[in-house]
Amino acid sequence: QVQLVESGGGLVQPGGSLRLSCATSGFSFTWYYMNWYRQFPGNERELVASISTGGQTNYVNSVKGRFTISRDNAKNTVYLQMNSLKPEDTAVYYCNAQYSTLDYWGQGTQVTVSS
Repeated sequence: QVQLVESGGGLVQPGGSLRLSCATSGFSFTWYYMNWYRQFPGNERELVASISTGGQTNYVNSVKGRFTISRDNAKNTVYLQMNSLKPEDTAVYYCNAQYSTLDYWGQGTQVTVSS
């Protein structure tokens, strides 16, 4: 059974930091590109960051220099370190695993940036 379980979301003040984790099981983690998406109310999901099987990373322009995606293949876990958070980062963040036509999603974790 495939599982992706996000954790680490919450309420943080502007300028603060959060670290999201996505623990996975039920598939060959090392074969998969891992992505973090976010969804604003009423909008489609936006790709925030991705990491390849070889560790190459990509980010949406709005988070470059503030967010860092990483993966621990030994723990089958992907992380998103979020620094210098802004109110416009408020969203539900989703973990995603992609390999060929296979596409798995977590349930999401709420991140709220507010004073």
